[in-house]
Amino acid sequence: MNLDEVRTELLARKAEIEARVERTHRHTHQKQEAVSPNFSEQIKQTENDSLIMALEQEGMQELAAIRHALTRLEVGTYFCCSQCGLEIGEARLKAIPYTDRCINCADDTPGSQRQN
Repeated sequence: MNLDEVRTELLARKAEIEARVERTHRHTHQKQEAVSPNFSEQIKQTENDSLIMALEQEGMQELAAIRHALTRLEVGTYFCCSQCGLEIGEARLKAIPYTDRCINCADDTPGSQRQN
């Protein structure tokens, strides 16, 4: 696995997400339009705002994971699972380059549906 390519991919993804988070933040926090007098339209606006805020939060979480992955690249622990300490498989890192857990530990996270 070429770590320079991984770093480049992570930096590109980071820039893309930062731009998306900025757009969603601007949309929810710097609105210029007045609230609609129509109650059903207000409900739609509120639902849209909730969705956009969820997307912003998701983007912030992904940015944190990417920053963490870039740090792990710098300190030489990129391939090391943060939970068990074993190696994270190359295929998993190719699929999710900012993951910090091996597939076994990721399966053990709360809410996962592990099948035996």
